[in-house]
Amino acid sequence: MTTKDLTQRVAQKAAAGKQVAQRPNNAAAPTLAQFVQQMRPEIARALPDHLNPDRIARIALTELRRVRDLAKCTQASFGGALMTCAQLGLEPGGATGEAYLLPFFNKKQRVHEVQLIIGYQGMIKLFWQHPLAAGLDAQTVYEADEFEFAYGLDPVLRHVPSMATDRGRPVAYYAVARLKNGGSAFVVLSPGDVERIRRRSKAADDGPWRTDYDAMAKKSGIRQLFKLLPKSTELAHAVAHDGTVRRDVSAEGIDAAPEYIEGETVEPDDEGADTAESDEQ
Repeated sequence: MTTKDLTQRVAQKAAAGKQVAQRPNNAAAPTLAQFVQQMRPEIARALPDHLNPDRIARIALTELRRVRDLAKCTQASFGGALMTCAQLGLEPGGATGEAYLLPFFNKKQRVHEVQLIIGYQGMIKLFWQHPLAAGLDAQTVYEADEFEFAYGLDPVLRHVPSMATDRGRPVAYYAVARLKNGGSAFVVLSPGDVERIRRRSKAADDGPWRTDYDAMAKKSGIRQLFKLLPKSTELAHAVAHDGTVRRDVSAEGIDAAPEYIEGETVEPDDEGADTAESDEQ
C-alpha cells in the first residue's frame, strides 16, 4: 500500500467517524420519540393504577418538542428519567410542577443527558402517600408579615401574613409537617440559605429555578425538612434521584445509586471544546 493510499484511507475513515458522531444530534428527536413509544409497556407496568401510561407518553413527547436540547439526550438517560417518574407516579413535565426533565451536557462522556428535577408539587404529593402524614405546608415570609421562630426544646413557629398590597421582599422560607402520631417539625431558611442551595444546583440558572423560583425555594425547605421525618419508599427514592442522571431503564434501576453529572447546559463547539451557553435560560 502506497503512502498516498494510506493517507486517503485515513481521511475517509475520519470523515465517516465525523458523520456518525453528528448523526445522533441530527436524528435524535425522532429516535427518542420512537423510544418513548417502545417504552409504553414498561411505563404501564411501573405506573400506579391511577395514572394513564398514554398520558405519560404524550407528556414526554411534548417535552421533547418543548424543551431545548432535550431531544439531543441519550436514550438511556431519557428512559431512566421517564422510568423514575413512572415508578414514583409523577408527571414528567413543567405544567404540574411535579417533575422536570432538564438536558445537560456531560463533559466527561461528551453527550447530552437528562437530569431529573423533582418539583415542589412532586415532593408534596409523595409526602402525602406516607401513612403517618397529617399535614404539610411551605410558605414565603415577606417583610410586612409578622414572623417569629425558635429551635430548641420548646420550638416556636408563628407566621401572620400581612394584608398589605405590597408585602415587601421575601425574608424567609419555611416548611412545617405534622404526623398522625402527634409529632411535628419545621425548617426555616433565609434567602441566603436558598441562594446557596440554588448555586450548588446544576440547574442554578435553568429550568424551575428560573421559571418557578418561589416554588423551588419552598421545595428547598421541604427537602431539608424531610431529613427529620420518616419517609416512604417512594419519597426516599425521590430524594435520592432528585438532580441526578439514571441510565438504567429497568424497574430495578430505581434501587441503584444514581449519578450526579459534572456538566452544565453547554454545547460542544466545532473543535470539541466545551463552551457555555450564551444565554441564561
